[in-house]
Amino acid sequence: METCRTVLGSREMTRTLDRLASEIIERRGEAAHLALTGIQRRGADLAERLKKRLDERLGRRIPLGKLDINLYRDDWSSLEIQPRINCTEIPFDLEGASVVLVDDVLFSGRTIRAALEAILDYGRPKRVELLVLIDRGHRELPIHADYVGKKVDTAGDEHVNVLVAERDAEDKVCIVR
Repeated sequence: METCRTVLGSREMTRTLDRLASEIIERRGEAAHLALTGIQRRGADLAERLKKRLDERLGRRIPLGKLDINLYRDDWSSLEIQPRINCTEIPFDLEGASVVLVDDVLFSGRTIRAALEAILDYGRPKRVELLVLIDRGHRELPIHADYVGKKVDTAGDEHVNVLVAERDAEDKVCIVR
């Protein structure tokens, strides 16, 4: 039987995204070439929410991209099911941009490795920083997040589920065993 332990509810998730937007502004808000790129699917949803907050607070439109990393995964040939391919949309010039890459959960680091490889196929940004809603540890690669919503300790046999209203009809983060 699965047990679900909630680590962020809807209100906490909203506050966390507000704080993360403030941290981006604190570090990069005046950067003329600031852009967000969300990793499909839930990272893209979170990036869209962050964009709205940043646009409002900075009084300008921050470019937003969506990145599909499925064809860049290093475990693609060993997957038991075919990966669902989403679209990549980068409607801005990456050359010289300060990109904040957004994902829902940082685990082994392999998704981020794939995302960095994918980004470089579209251009060479000046800087790429990583923002994650949840950092659950257990890294296999030397990758860290520059902006972290919440760090949670998890066991190897646990899974972190991020639910977003856009896809799941509610905002919630829970750990499932």
